[in-house]
Amino acid sequence: MRDFTVDAEIIKAAVQLACRAPSVHNSQPWRWTLDGDAVHLFIDPEHSAPSTDSSGREALISCGAVLDHFRVAMAASGWTAHVDRFPNPNDLDHLASIDFSANTFVTEGHRRRAEAILSRRTDRLPFAEPPDWELFESELRATLDADAVPLAVIAEQNRPQLAQASDLVESLRMYDSSYHREIHWWTSGVAHDEGIPQSALVSAAESDRVDVGRSFPVTGDSHRRGEVGEDHSKIVVLSTFDDARDSVLRCGEALSAVLLDATMAGLATCTVTHLMELPATREIVAKLSGSNTPQVLVRVGLAPATADVPPPTPRRPIGEVFEVRRVASQN
Repeated sequence: MRDFTVDAEIIKAAVQLACRAPSVHNSQPWRWTLDGDAVHLFIDPEHSAPSTDSSGREALISCGAVLDHFRVAMAASGWTAHVDRFPNPNDLDHLASIDFSANTFVTEGHRRRAEAILSRRTDRLPFAEPPDWELFESELRATLDADAVPLAVIAEQNRPQLAQASDLVESLRMYDSSYHREIHWWTSGVAHDEGIPQSALVSAAESDRVDVGRSFPVTGDSHRRGEVGEDHSKIVVLSTFDDARDSVLRCGEALSAVLLDATMAGLATCTVTHLMELPATREIVAKLSGSNTPQVLVRVGLAPATADVPPPTPRRPIGEVFEVRRVASQN
């Protein structure tokens, strides 16, 4: 247990920053409470994408990402977060209880990592090949716990088969009305504080240049990033050894680490999950990557320095996702 009380405003600010984490269709399926000395993270079933994410795995991955973002935000504020995952076996929606101890020193690295949360974007446009990939890949592997979440990179010779699997998802879901209705809802702007805005979508011409990605409703005719041509990203696969809730949550935490590492290295990223939603294509990813139980893919590449930075996607008001139940007495 921590031996100092963290001011509620510091925790609130860290939660607000953490909620910049990516989530399936920007559904933000999380809920936070401060109760005395501990912060608690819950999954919020009311903010889900049941047709896209029928197993609930993507919501758990999203919550893992927000949990790691919260740790990063607290570290930049001078606190180490100690996470107890699934503390209540009778309530599997209670994902984590977190208490704190004081950092001995906040480094420039702590601050830069927290700043990366604000500068990260999901970029669905084509990427140029990332420079010095072998060095960056080794840094990624050093960041992650391979015993919990192994990392693989799709070999270039396997890329065409992965692209075919991506197309197969679209074919298998061509007549899935509930799925397409859900996608339309999340991209239509009906939910002003959730979902994917038009600014984060791509045109048909731009989408055609990215061989591995989910098909969303396209925007108007646009030919951004023409100097890149076809997508030359590297595709990272994060997997687990099973689909247990703890394993999937930890995969989300690893996803956060990958995205922030890439952002700090000046690289662009796009999380890809549609291939994991159908058993047939998930099995293809497993074979192509040599992974046991693949959970999520990430395209990593270089966006031109001259490219316009898209505006941040919306987030729910902090009052909807964070509740103060009880403030601990100050020491």
